Amino acid sequence: MSNIIVETKGLRKVFEGRPAVDGLDLRVEAGSIFGFLGRNGAGKTTTIRLLLGFLRAGSGEARLFGEAVSGPVGGVDLRRRIGFVSESKHLYPYMTVRQIIRFTRPFFPGWRDDLERRYLEIFDLPPNRKISALSKGMRTGLMLLLAISHRAELLILDEPTDGLDPAVTEILLRELVALPASEGTTIFFSSHQLTEVDQIADHVAIIHLGRTVVSGALDDLKGQYQRLRVVFQHGPPPVSWLEGAEHVRQEGRTVSILASHNVEALVQQARSLPGVSVERHPVSLKEIFLEHVGNN
Repeated sequence: MSNIIVETKGLRKVFEGRPAVDGLDLRVEAGSIFGFLGRNGAGKTTTIRLLLGFLRAGSGEARLFGEAVSGPVGGVDLRRRIGFVSESKHLYPYMTVRQIIRFTRPFFPGWRDDLERRYLEIFDLPPNRKISALSKGMRTGLMLLLAISHRAELLILDEPTDGLDPAVTEILLRELVALPASEGTTIFFSSHQLTEVDQIADHVAIIHLGRTVVSGALDDLKGQYQRLRVVFQHGPPPVSWLEGAEHVRQEGRTVSILASHNVEALVQQARSLPGVSVERHPVSLKEIFLEHVGNN
C-alpha cells in the first residue's frame, strides 16, 4: 500500500478564463499533519473541492489513497475513509444536534460512541438544540464531531478553528495532534492561523496563484531558511547575490536577505564586502509565508 494519502500532479482548474488552481503538485504522507497555506483566493478551497470530487479538474490529476478522483468521490467505501469540515460549516438547519448524529451514525460501521460523547462535552453541544440556533463555533465543533467519530483515515479540514474561542481552540489542537498517533489519522488542513499551523503541523505547503511555492517538512524548512541582516557602514553598493538569496530588501544601510539555501556562501560573500557587519537569524513560518506571498 502506498504511503501517500493525498497526491496531486499538475492539477488545474479554470473559472471564466482565470486559473484558480494552476499546475498544483502536492504529496501528503500517511499519518502526517499537513498545513495547507495561502492568501485568500490562492486556490486552497478550490483544491479541497477538487480532492473531494465536488469539482472536476480541467487537467492534471488528484488521488486519494492511490485512487484517482474524478467526479464525486467514488464509492461508499472511499467516502467512509474521509472526514470533511467545510469552511461554510453548512449542516441541515432544521435538525437538532442529536438528530444529525443519529442520521450520520448508520453510514459508518466504525462509529466511535466514546468519541461522540467526548466531543459533545468538549464543544458543549446541547443535544436538543437545532443546528440553526447554534453559534458558528458550535457548528464547527459539531462538524468535527461528525468527522472524527466515524474514524476517518483522512481528515480534510477547511479553517477548522474558525469561530472557536481560544480555550476550545487549544483543546481542539491537542486533539488533532493526538489523532495520528492514536488512530493513524492523516490530517490535511487549510488555515489562515499561522501560529496554529506552526503549533501542530509537521509538513506544510504554501500556495500562491494556484501553484505551490514552498513545500516540505516544517522543521526542515525552518532549518533551511535563514535571515541575513547585512549592515553597511555607508550605503550598500550594487551586489549580485549568490544563489539562495530568495528575497532581498534594502532599508537604509541595511540589506535583509531571506536565504533558502547556500547560506554559508552568502555569509562569506557578505563579509567580503567593505565595511559590513553580518547577523544570522532563524526564520519563523510566518516570515517564510509573508516573504513568498505577503507582498504579491
